[in-house]
Order: sequence, then structure tokens, then C-alpha cells
Amino acid sequence: MLQSLPRRGRALVALALATATAAFGLVASSQAPAQAAITPNQWYTITSAHSGLALDILDLSTEPGAELIQWHPTGAENQQFRFVDAGGGYYKIQARHSNLVLEVFEWNAEDGATIAQWTDLGGTNQQWSVTDHGDGTYSFTNRFSGKALDLWEWSTTAGDRISQYTYNGAAVQRWRLDEAGTSQTLANPIRENGADPWIEYWDGYYYMSTTTWESTVIMRRSTTLAGLKTASDTVVWDDAGVADRCCSHWAPEFHRIDGTWYLMYTSGFSQTDLDGQKLRVLRSTGDTPMGPYEFMGTPMPDRWNIDGSYLELNGKLYLLWSEWVGPDQSVWISEMANPWTVTGTKSVIAKPSHSWETVGSRVNEAPAVLQHDEDTFITFSASSCNTPDYKLGLLTYTGGDPISPSSWSKSSQPVFQQGNGVYGPAHNGFFTSPDGTEHWLVYHGNTSPDHGCGSTRQTRVQPFTFNPDGTPNFGSPVPNGVTLPAPSGE
Repeated sequence: MLQSLPRRGRALVALALATATAAFGLVASSQAPAQAAITPNQWYTITSAHSGLALDILDLSTEPGAELIQWHPTGAENQQFRFVDAGGGYYKIQARHSNLVLEVFEWNAEDGATIAQWTDLGGTNQQWSVTDHGDGTYSFTNRFSGKALDLWEWSTTAGDRISQYTYNGAAVQRWRLDEAGTSQTLANPIRENGADPWIEYWDGYYYMSTTTWESTVIMRRSTTLAGLKTASDTVVWDDAGVADRCCSHWAPEFHRIDGTWYLMYTSGFSQTDLDGQKLRVLRSTGDTPMGPYEFMGTPMPDRWNIDGSYLELNGKLYLLWSEWVGPDQSVWISEMANPWTVTGTKSVIAKPSHSWETVGSRVNEAPAVLQHDEDTFITFSASSCNTPDYKLGLLTYTGGDPISPSSWSKSSQPVFQQGNGVYGPAHNGFFTSPDGTEHWLVYHGNTSPDHGCGSTRQTRVQPFTFNPDGTPNFGSPVPNGVTLPAPSGE
């Protein structure tokens, strides 16, 4: 927060400087502003043509004097602004969350002066002309100083300052406007052909990957959860031509471990013969789930294993996966030396034991970790995915060595199953809302009981809560088309 003059003093300064500049022609306020194709009073997010980051009021502050910075687009109201007609072709730029307007702070006419929000006093340092460059970008010039809104020192770093600088038309002075909705909502499904989905929210973006069945791992991202519906797929890894892992890619998961993103998926040597399916691990050399990635290894190359996930518990890292034990496809666990190397004992912690786990086939697979307060849970998918009875069960950590089956208690009933026109809802993951206050479930499901394990499965999401005893309450699948509020903080 910047130190600032009292409001009354600032108002007097505004009047005095406006009079002086009009008399002596010290600034560009007498120049006619350029015309622009903007809609007054429409809320916009404003992103830099240079950095791709959005104008943002620091720390969501509603106080006068809070600085204008750039940050990853989140869609939050401290990144939404509207242009209010100030007369003469000029506009006030108002922040939605605070109702304050952007100004050249403390009437500083120098290059590099701070831009901040302040109470609307009508001063020329709070008025901006808008130049339309005709290529989808705009520049904003302050009436008092005659200088343009500028991304200081060509920064591409989130959190860096916005300033003013002598107009030059460069990319650091060009901005894109995207209309912001009055309210954010979404409805399922968020992806067709979206089996085995995984979503994480990281640094202003939702990232999502799903099964491809082919040689590739794909990723899409969006600043809003609803935006994942139309976001483009990016291939972040391709095993084409690698004989032992070329084919049948499924169940991608990406996890941030010790500050690095790791992506684990299942693949094998054939599109039709699935006897070669094994877990593979990639490591990102970038700082997002988009990669780029490097191949780290196959944790268990000498055995069939699928649907891998990570558990971090009591300062140690564990691998979770599914593998056969006689007629039972079961959930296994082993400690890891690093995210691609298994060490020590391999143990079964869940195998089909209830009737609801054996419909069509005896299956426990796709373990996913949920940690809340001091509790650790593992959901798993039960019964055959070819049936509408594919569903979720729950393991609860009861203490002790996680490798020991006695350290886990299995629910006697499924915790999520078919309903409301959604069949086979399972193979899930978890993520939190941008502000961290909400928990969300992502899973796949079919719209017909006759659909099975193929491309008909849709990616679906919904929020969930916790019961008084601390266990998760996932409720029932939300029907297709029902409107859900967007995650808190969008």
C-alpha cells in the first residue's frame, strides 16, 4: 500500500494542477483523444499484448492507493474494469471490486510513475483516452500526463508494476479487452470423450488432461473452469515410435511434488493387446503442467500396472496403482525414492470384498488421494467400467505404516454411484477453487446404461462437502445441463 495525501488535499491539488496545466499547456490534455471501439460500462478483463498477464489491483485491496500490477488472469473482480464516460472523449477506468478508478498516482508526470486506484475526484489524472490499433489491441493515454499505460521494463513476471511512459505504441503499451460476464456459471459435461480426467488449479489457470487411447498425452488450460469446455488441446508428450510404450495411453495425472510437476500415465506396446500396460513418469522442465516434459522412467517395468497416483504422507512419498491379485484387480502401494523410482515393499491395501465392487468384474482401480484437515482418504473405482455400476469406494487412513493394509479402513458402501441420468460415475480426481475455500470432484460418466469403457464417457465436475465425522460427502451426480456456480474466486 502506498502512502497518500488526504482526500481533501488531493482534491485541491487536482483543481490547482488542472488550472495550471490548462493555462500553461504543460500536458497533452488539450489534444483530442483517439476514438476507440469500446463499450462504456461493459466490464472487461485487460491483458497485456506483451506478457499475456492481466491488469490486477494488488491483493484484492479496496483501499485508495492500492497499486495496479499484472497477474495471471483469474477472472476475479479485481481484474475487471469498465470505461465510464468522462466527457470530451475521455474515460474513467473503474475497478469492479472496489468501485475506485485508476489514476496517475500523486499527479506524477514523470516516466515510470505509479498507477493506482483512488476515489473518483474527477481529476484529469483519472481520465484516459483510448486508442484502437485495429488489431484487437488498445492503448490508454492519461489526460493529465499525456503518457501511456505501460508495462514497466517489459516485464513478463506476475506481480510486477504497471506504470506510465511516453507513448511509443510498443507491445508493452498495447492491451487486449475481453468482456467479463456479470456472473460465472457452468454445466456438465465440460468435455465429451473425456475419460479418466484429471484437473489441477495452478497459478491462475485450470489444467485438464484426459485419456487419448493413442500415443499422446494432451493438456488444455483455461482461466475459468467453464472455459475448459472450449479450450484447445495441446500435445505435451508423444510416444509414437517408442515400441514398448507407443500405444493405448490412458489415465494421465499431474502432480506438483517439491516444486516440480510430474506427469504419470499408463501406456503399452499395442492398441489392442493391453497386456503390456505399465505406468510411465514424465518431469516438467517448466513451471506449469504444460511442460515441456522429459521422460524419467517406468517405475515397475517387469509387471502389469495401471492407474498410478501419488500419496504424500508423514514426510514420505508413495506410489498408488492397480494390479491383479489372482481374479481381483486391486489397489497397491509402495514407498518411492523419488517420483519415478519405487523402493521397498509392495503391498495390497484394497481388493474387491463387497458385492458392489464385483459387478461385471472384480475391480478396485484408479486410486485418488484426498487430504482434508488432518485426514487422508483414498477413493477408488469399483466394479467393471463396462457397466453402469462403476462407482467410487473410499479408504480411510487410520494411522500407522501406510504400507500395511491394517492402516486403511474401507467403506462398507459406495460413496458415489449412478444417479440423475449419469451412469458409471468414477475414475476421479480432486481440485480446489481458486481461493482455496471449495473442494471439487472431477470424474467421468456416461449418459446411457448401455455405454461402457469407450469414448462416450464425459468429463464432469461438481463441488462437494464433508460430513460431521470428517469423511467426504460427494452427494449424487449432478444431471447434465444443470447450472452450477463457478468455483469461488473466479
